[in-house]
Amino acid sequence: MKNTQSNTSKVALVTGSSRGIGAAIAKRLAADGFAVVINYAGRVVDANAVVQEIQAAGGRAMAIQADVSSTAEVAAMFDQIETTLGGLDVLVNNAGIMQPGLVPLADTDDALFDRLLAINVKGTFNTLRLAAKRLRQGGRIVNFSTSVVGLAMPGYSVYAGTKSAVETMTNIFAKELRGRNISVNAVAPGPTATDLFLKGKTDDQIAHLAKMPPLERLGQPEDIAATVSFLVGPDGGWVNGQTLRANGGII
Repeated sequence: MKNTQSNTSKVALVTGSSRGIGAAIAKRLAADGFAVVINYAGRVVDANAVVQEIQAAGGRAMAIQADVSSTAEVAAMFDQIETTLGGLDVLVNNAGIMQPGLVPLADTDDALFDRLLAINVKGTFNTLRLAAKRLRQGGRIVNFSTSVVGLAMPGYSVYAGTKSAVETMTNIFAKELRGRNISVNAVAPGPTATDLFLKGKTDDQIAHLAKMPPLERLGQPEDIAATVSFLVGPDGGWVNGQTLRANGGII
């Protein structure tokens, strides 16, 4: 039985939550008792479907469109949350992009480099900067990294570099929020069975990745959602400034 009693008046924003891991997080936090804001950039149909599923299960949810790389759009989203729901207690910075397959640093063009930085780093920065002043006392922040940082796989240098930046911001930001009783952590998933991850991979590639962790399977979106649930729930309050690798032991 989930502990929803302490969460029923709290509001959680999950960026990039129209599908995949983000959608699983939104559904889990709604089940935990949070009112959940489903943020999306362009997938309005998918976002509305997540809202409807949460509401059908008795939860509270709304969708807000905003490109996290846009300072103005993120500020407008925070304004709308405060106006509609009264404030914000939990920020989950799930929005992020991966590169199309292996791309060595020497072959990374300006467009890909700029897009990775804009979404993965500036997008996280944009929400953190506002959360510093506008997240309610005692709130929780969860950023997203990747276990590729630890694996240091060739072909992922720029992508892993963006997530290394997120891990560093996480650790320092936790210290900068001293006195607010707000924890700041990051989750670093390993290979996780989402449509985005599986797309373009052969059965052999998927099978190889599934065998890499000692637990010998791919992660599921619900595995990552459970990790986030712990960090933002009553039992995760003493974890702060950390990057938690939720990857089945792959690294």
